Order: sequence, then structure tokens, then C-alpha cells
Amino acid sequence: MNTRNTVVRSMHDVGAAGWFGGSLMGAVALNGASRDVSDPAERSKIAASGWARWAPFAAVAIGAHLLGGGGLLLAHRGRVRNQPGVGANTAIKTALTVAALGTTAYSGLLGAKLSRAADVETEGGTVPADTTPDDVAQTQQRLRILQWITPVLTGALVMLGAQQGEQQRPGQRIRSWRKMVSTARPVRFGA
Repeated sequence: MNTRNTVVRSMHDVGAAGWFGGSLMGAVALNGASRDVSDPAERSKIAASGWARWAPFAAVAIGAHLLGGGGLLLAHRGRVRNQPGVGANTAIKTALTVAALGTTAYSGLLGAKLSRAADVETEGGTVPADTTPDDVAQTQQRLRILQWITPVLTGALVMLGAQQGEQQRPGQRIRSWRKMVSTARPVRFGA
């Protein structure tokens, strides 16, 4: 029996890394650099164009993370059920994944809306100017918040994945097994 999960673990980890890294790079570099564009009417359009170019790669990263996570969950379902701490980690990671999917999807919808606002002057991709119409400014303000929430959520997913790796160390598994054995109730026959 093969106990290695190299392919699904790699999909899970590399997918999470791509999701985290792409969202953080976009917030720091792409949206930040859009403020350097000399024409204020081009700033949000260029940021939106950059995000649109990244979207297919982000989708692949997210898909790989989800498929890999599902494969790991299937492969380690016994540990999730029985090893103390693993089930809680998995539940928190699942909730954070759903939240990150939500912030990513909502950011994409807002970004698409922003890309349709042609020739609107802004300070940057997520920063309205004094002359920016209210609806565009509101969209930018929401994106300015979401651009930081998604990397925080996906960064937490990376950290929880590392914690799950630590929970697989032999010492952790033996300690959990000993705890289960010492607290197990004796089986009574014929009572």
C-alpha cells in the first residue's frame, strides 16, 4: 500500500502558494504601481487589465488547491476523525477556504465592474480621486479592503497546512495514539 500523497499534497500546497502569492503581489505591486501611471484615466483600467491577465492562473491555483485538499482529506480521513487537533484544524481550514473563495469571487466581480468604467480618473487601481464618480469610488473602496483580506485568508491557509504537516510527525501521532488508548473505555461482553 502506497502511503505517500506527493501529488495531491503538491497540488494543495503549490495551489495555496499561488493563490496567496498572486493576491499579495496584486495588492502590493499591481494596485500600488497603478498610482504611477501618468494618465489618471488609465490607472484603474491598467490595474483591472493586470488582474484580468492573472485571473486564469489564479483559477488554476485555486482549483489545484481544492483538488489537492480534497485528496488529502480523503487520504487522511482517519486522522481527521481520530487524532486530536486534526479535525479542528481541518474545520478551520475549510471555513477559511470558503471565505477566501468568497473574497476572491467578489473581488473578481468588482474588478470586472471597475474595468467597464472607461475614462474615469482615479488615483490608482483601488484609490478614487476627488473627481471619481461615486459608484466607481465605492467599488474601489471595497476592492481596497478585499485586496488585503484575501492574502490574509490564504496566508492563514498556508500556515494551517504547515501545522497539519507537523501533526503528521511520528511523535505527534504516537502521542495521540497513546492518549486514545489511555482514555478508551473497556469493552464489556455479556452485560
